[in-house]
Amino acid sequence: MDLLQINMVSEIGIVAIGTILGVIFKRFLFSKIKILSDKSSWKGDDVVINAVNSIIVFWFFLASLSIAIGDADLPEPVGLYLPKIILSFLVISISLTSSRIVLGLLDVWAESNTSLPSTGIFKGLVNFTIFALGFLFVLQTFGVSITPLITALGVGGLAVSLALKDTLSDLFGGINILLSQTMKEGDFVELDNGFQGYVKNIGWRYTTIRERANNIISIPNSVLSGSVSKNFTSKDAAFRVPIKIGVSYESDLDHVEKITLEVANELYESLDCMNKNYKPTIRFREFADSSINFFIYFQGKEFGDHNTILNAFIKALHKRYKKENIDIPFPIRTLIHKNEIKN
Repeated sequence: MDLLQINMVSEIGIVAIGTILGVIFKRFLFSKIKILSDKSSWKGDDVVINAVNSIIVFWFFLASLSIAIGDADLPEPVGLYLPKIILSFLVISISLTSSRIVLGLLDVWAESNTSLPSTGIFKGLVNFTIFALGFLFVLQTFGVSITPLITALGVGGLAVSLALKDTLSDLFGGINILLSQTMKEGDFVELDNGFQGYVKNIGWRYTTIRERANNIISIPNSVLSGSVSKNFTSKDAAFRVPIKIGVSYESDLDHVEKITLEVANELYESLDCMNKNYKPTIRFREFADSSINFFIYFQGKEFGDHNTILNAFIKALHKRYKKENIDIPFPIRTLIHKNEIKN
C-alpha cells in the first residue's frame, strides 16, 4: 500500500470517527441534556435543544471532514474549493438551525406575550433576514465582493418598490395590523363591508378570514388596515346575549320576573358555554302595543355561543310559561271602519 492510499484511509477514518463521535454525543450526552430540558417549565429550552438535536451529527461530520482535509495534499482546484464548500454547508446548516430556534422562540413568546403575535408575516421576515445574511456570508467565502451587490440591490430596490407599490402597501398594512393589535389570529371580527368571521392568518399580502359557514375570505392588508372593523374577542371574548320577551298586560310582573330568572339560572348552571362570572339579569323596558316588553341578558364565553343560549332558553321558557299560565300575547290591532263611525 503506497503513501497516497495510506493517507486516504487515514482521512476516511478521521471522518468516520468524527461522525461516530457525533452519534455517541447525540445519543448519550445530548440526550441527557434533552431530558433535563423536558423537565423545565420554560418551553424555550426545548425549542433550542430540538433544533440543535436534528443537526448535531452533521456538524460533527463537517468538523471531522475539515480536519481530514486539513493535512491532505489535495490537487487544485479541489484543495482550494473544498474547504469553502464545507464552510458553506456549515453556514447553511447554522442558518437553518437559527431560523428554527428564532421561530420557535417567537411561538413561545406569543403564547405569553401578545405585543408581537407570531404570525406568517413575521415568520417570513425572520426567515428572509436569516437566510439573506447566510447567503451573503457564503458569497464572501467564495471571494465574491458583496459591496457592489448591496449597492445594486439598493438601486434596484428603488425600481422594484415603485413597480411593487401595491404589494409593499399590503406588506406594511399587515405589519401595521399586527403592531396596532386591532386583530390577531383567532379573533372574531366584523368589517364595515359586512364580512365577519375568524381571522386565520395575517400574511404578506392578504389576511384570510373564515366565515361561520366555513367560507374563506382573502382581504388585502392595505384595504383591511384602512377599514372600520369590530373585534368581538380582542380584549374579552365574553359576548353579551340580550333576549327580548313580551308578556300580556294582565300578567303579574313580579311572578314573571321570578319564573324567568328561575329558567335562566337553570341554564346558567347547565350550559358550559355560559360565562360563569356573569349572572342572568332582567330589565323591563317598555309598554308596547300588545305586551309589556323586557330583556333578559346572558353572557357567553365567546362569539357564537349566543346561538346555543337562544335555542335552549326559548324552548325552556316557552314550556315553563305554559305551565305557569303566563301569556305571551299575539300582536293585537283594533281596526275602526268608517261606516261604523257613521252608524
